[in-house]
Amino acid sequence: MSKHIHILGICGTFMGGIAVLAKQLGYKVTGSDANVYPPMSTQLEDQGIELIEGYDPSQLDPAPDMVIVGNAMSRGNPCVEYMLDRKLAYTSGPQWLSEHLLQHRYVIAASGTHGKTTTAAMVAWILEYAGLEPGFLIGGVPQNFTESARLGGGYFFVIEADEYDTAFFDKRSKFVHYQPNTLIMNNLEYDHADIFPDLAAIQRQFHHVVRTVPSNGLILMPENVPALDDVIQQGCWTPVQSLCLENKTQGSENKALGAEGSHWQAKKLREDASQFEVYCQGELAGVVKWNLIGDHNLQNGMMAIAAAHYAGVELNQAIAGLGAFKTPKRRMEIKGEVQGIRVYDDFAHHPTAIATTLAGLRAAVGSERIIAVLEPRSNTMRMGTHQQALAQSLMQADDVLLYQPEGLDWNLQPVADELCATHGSGAINASGIDNRHKAAIHQYIDGLIAEITTRAKAQAGPCHVLIMSNGGFAGIHDKLLAKLEVKS
Repeated sequence: MSKHIHILGICGTFMGGIAVLAKQLGYKVTGSDANVYPPMSTQLEDQGIELIEGYDPSQLDPAPDMVIVGNAMSRGNPCVEYMLDRKLAYTSGPQWLSEHLLQHRYVIAASGTHGKTTTAAMVAWILEYAGLEPGFLIGGVPQNFTESARLGGGYFFVIEADEYDTAFFDKRSKFVHYQPNTLIMNNLEYDHADIFPDLAAIQRQFHHVVRTVPSNGLILMPENVPALDDVIQQGCWTPVQSLCLENKTQGSENKALGAEGSHWQAKKLREDASQFEVYCQGELAGVVKWNLIGDHNLQNGMMAIAAAHYAGVELNQAIAGLGAFKTPKRRMEIKGEVQGIRVYDDFAHHPTAIATTLAGLRAAVGSERIIAVLEPRSNTMRMGTHQQALAQSLMQADDVLLYQPEGLDWNLQPVADELCATHGSGAINASGIDNRHKAAIHQYIDGLIAEITTRAKAQAGPCHVLIMSNGGFAGIHDKLLAKLEVKS
């Protein structure tokens, strides 16, 4: 009889991925969550995984062979208390993954404050394009695949390496368990203020994972990122390859770009980064032409090419594969277009991610109107940690509409005031909008949708509505598209 695993908190993307992998390994898998709903519930049920809504301890009787505890679980949860009182066997998701799968595979881990999901999806897709049948676990919905996790048929396993903590009984970052052979460190900023007191605490966790990369492995990182340089200076026993981005778009000389000694270089051929040259050790390897935009995606793509090449993929094949890449859902995903008004969904929830996402869209659409809509929903945003940087991150938008949800620990009005003041009282911007009304705050979704609709329809010409949140935002995207369809 197959061993029985029960997962507490199964409907998160990471724990749901663990469930799928365990099922594919031959375990009997059940699980529970506070809210069981699509799309994760559908994906799990399709795999033959029984789901239970809520945490009644009866689900642990008879006792499973192992309880896997998600990091959303805490003391006081009825199942957690029952499990501890009866000394049931339990572990964390990252620990289980390490012991039952990752030790037998070549692990490529994508880490960083921003871009983990996209970069991991890119690496997995390039390896798949090259016929290497990788396994993967990605904390999102990659559109080049039909699932967010699979065992794969090859030697390589790609994982999104999250720095968030592991479980209530293990406060180390998840990625410390993964023992990667190739570690991508895309960037590093202060985030997750609910668990990290400062940047140094996050750097300590990054250095812990650096300590686990073998000497015959590889670390990939961008040049001139002091927070990452500090991590490496704490000690490194693995070869490091660096990436330098060249921001100039004019010219196309086949020579090394950027700082001397950088292993990888990229040179934009279009300002929005939809086309760029790839250089390896100063030699032009090819040109990426794709549907993605923004310097952040260019960097993600270069990291993916480098990681795949180290895994044995020819550069021309890696470049071709990247050209066929589809961005994961909720990463500048176009939800629909009505009468020249295009609505996007993006996961951005940190000032840097907000700024880079807007910069990429601005480079792509030029002077066309951009309406930015933001829900500050992450724990760090709710605590107000980034409130001083928020207005500046939104400056590329013509209009900014802020949603003030219940439970936000601070008032968004100073952000709106700064946006309006910076753009001048009464000045008319390129879209013909009075900048005194550049920013507004809403507490109700219906009112927010009504104002987006009014502003989007106010001027002739194309308009781009960029909706940013790391949650569902009350289904605002479909509601807005329906409202835009109504003729005024």
